[in-house]
Amino acid sequence: MKSADAFPGRSDAIEVIQRELTAFARRARGRAAGLHPELSLVASSILDLVIERNGCLASDLAGHFHLDKSTVSRQVAALERDGYLAREVDPANRRNLVLHATAEGRRVARAAARSRSAAFTERFADWDDADVERLAAYLVRYNAADEG
Repeated sequence: MKSADAFPGRSDAIEVIQRELTAFARRARGRAAGLHPELSLVASSILDLVIERNGCLASDLAGHFHLDKSTVSRQVAALERDGYLAREVDPANRRNLVLHATAEGRRVARAAARSRSAAFTERFADWDDADVERLAAYLVRYNAADEG
């Protein structure tokens, strides 16, 4: 692990962060199928958010993940076809269809979460608790900046 001296300036540190987050995203996509073959990384993320929100609109998914509506539509259609999501008419606005996870979708999402958790636990096995907690706090802070 590099010391703080390895990044003599803010711009150097930001460049390293960008490179490392890009590498992380690429590896995550590559490992997703191995962690849970039934769900791609995008499909898993969509299913997780639908479960977390106890239902949502496809447009909410597109906005949250900064994805094109057609990309979300294809992913949602695949999740519906596989029996993981179902659409229900929104009682508050009957023109809207709310996506909900099916029982099978919840089962698959729990299995995928267990696989991811085991992989992360293994990856952080030699990190001390304070380092893991700091990384968690920094990631929450980083992602919160995108919500505003």
